[in-house]
This record gives sequence, C-alpha cells and structure tokens, in this order.
Amino acid sequence: MEITDHSLERLEDPFGILTGDRYEYFLHINVDEEDELYTENGLQIKVLYVVDEKGKRISHYNIIENTTEKVLDFELEEDELELIEAYCREHLQEEE
Repeated sequence: MEITDHSLERLEDPFGILTGDRYEYFLHINVDEEDELYTENGLQIKVLYVVDEKGKRISHYNIIENTTEKVLDFELEEDELELIEAYCREHLQEEE
C-alpha cells in the first residue's frame, strides 16, 4: 500500500462535548493488483485522527472505493495501520 495524496480537515465540536482535537483525513492510496483491497476504481481511506490528553491516534477509519463511494468491509493489517499513523502524525505537524 502506498499513500499518494491526502486532504485534511479539522473537525469542530459544536457542542463542546469532546476533549481534544479531531481531524478527518482522506488518504488516496495505491495497492498492488494482487492485494485483497485492490479495485480498478481506486481507493481512499477516511481516517478520524484524535489529538487529546491520551496522545495522537487513529480513532476510526473506513476504506472507500473512489468512484462508487462504497465503504468496503476490510480491516487493515497492523503494518498498514502503522504506516497510516505515521503519515497522519507527520502531515498534521506540517499543518500546525
């Protein structure tokens, strides 16, 4: 899996219920044709990234097919999650 691009948005908590900050990443990814995640339509991963008193972390993610916007029912492997975590952490620092 290779992350080719992203968009990032800070999410606002209009009710002030949640602690810390929340960010929504849309990661555009390429995967090998032999990977079970592969689709001709391309993929992106929507990541909810949280920064609070517990630290920085991925709170939730969805794998989405680009053209249909269908959420795919797959879980990422540990090494893929580590790659995404590092990517989000690095690019959040660039934005701050």
